[in-house]
Order: sequence, then C-alpha cells, then structure tokens
Amino acid sequence: MISWDTIVAGAAMTGAITAAALLVIGRERRPAILVAAIAASALAPVAWNAVLRATHAAEFFTDAPIAVLPASWQDTGSGVVTFGAVAAVLGTGPARNEPARRVVILAAIAGIVAFLVDVYLY
Repeated sequence: MISWDTIVAGAAMTGAITAAALLVIGRERRPAILVAAIAASALAPVAWNAVLRATHAAEFFTDAPIAVLPASWQDTGSGVVTFGAVAAVLGTGPARNEPARRVVILAAIAGIVAFLVDVYLY
C-alpha cells in the first residue's frame, strides 16, 4: 500500500510539473487560474490515494505488463480525478467566463501530468 509520505511527495511533484506545463503548453499566465489549477492538481491525487488507502484497494496498484507505459488503475485514477477536479474548480471559479474548450484544455493538461507523474515518478 502506498505511504502518506509517497502520496504527499507525488502531490508536490504533480503540482510543480502541472505549473510548468500550464505555463509552457497551456500558455496560461493569469495568477488566479494558475493557483486554482495547481492547487486542484495537487489535492486531487491526495484525495484519490486516500480513498484507495481507506478501502485497502491494493489491487489498484498493479502495473500493466507494458514496459513503456506500466500504468496501473491507481495511476489512471489519479489522472481522471485530477482532470475532473481541475475542470470543476476552474469552471466554477476563476475561469467560469472562459470558453469551455479552454477550461477542458487546461484540465486535460493537469490530468495528463498527474497520470504521467504517477506512472513514472512514484
């Protein structure tokens, strides 16, 4: 089972890499949107992993037998939950007046980062 230290470290990495990805790939510069997206992208994997710990869902941590992308259900869940959390936070918060396409793009960037951080960094 994943430890709380690993969960917190993973969340920190996800937040940091999401910040860079939103700046470089998403070309986002507005502080309110960046802060909200980064916070949601760091907190979402913590929430997801807390659920897995609370339910003793060890099977979710089994990696796929694919050498280049050894993803598990836990990794996938982190990406999906992060996408949803960032979309909800931005769509109801600082990006509520933005086109939905823009909100979805930013949320997708955060979700992909969360997924890849989980697969390759912890």
